[in-house]
Amino acid sequence: MFEKSHEYWMRRAIAEAGKAQGKDEVPIGCVIVRDGRIIARGHNLRETSQDPAAHAELIAIRKAARKLGSWRLLDTTLYVTLEPCTMCMGAIILSRIPTVVFGCFDPKGGAAGSLYDLSNDPRLNHSVQLLPRILEAECSDLLSSFFAALRSRKRAERLAAAL
Repeated sequence: MFEKSHEYWMRRAIAEAGKAQGKDEVPIGCVIVRDGRIIARGHNLRETSQDPAAHAELIAIRKAARKLGSWRLLDTTLYVTLEPCTMCMGAIILSRIPTVVFGCFDPKGGAAGSLYDLSNDPRLNHSVQLLPRILEAECSDLLSSFFAALRSRKRAERLAAAL
């Protein structure tokens, strides 16, 4: 059987990020893989749902737990386009996900090496293997272009309001 690469699965997460962007959400996407199949998908829905916890990872983790009938997501790999925040890393650790693959680092909120590294804190009951920088340029460009367009739109709105 052909084993798919980390890049293959990250492209699936990027597709989820595109769904978020289509809803005017920050384009972050996530897939959870087990036994060579996606068992759950998620993309940011904070604005749509007005829920501060509606991050791509949390949505996918909840779906995976329901699908497997267990909160322990053993033997899974989580792919996400942006380094998880502290909330999401907490959920990853609590759900016992062994491996997290992410696209780009988040210097303002990352908890997998940027601001914090919760993945291997010896005080916690679970550690997580991290594989960063998978399709980093694509993931970073997606976010950069989204925020550039958002800033441009906000400028245009301010200018229109001033007239």
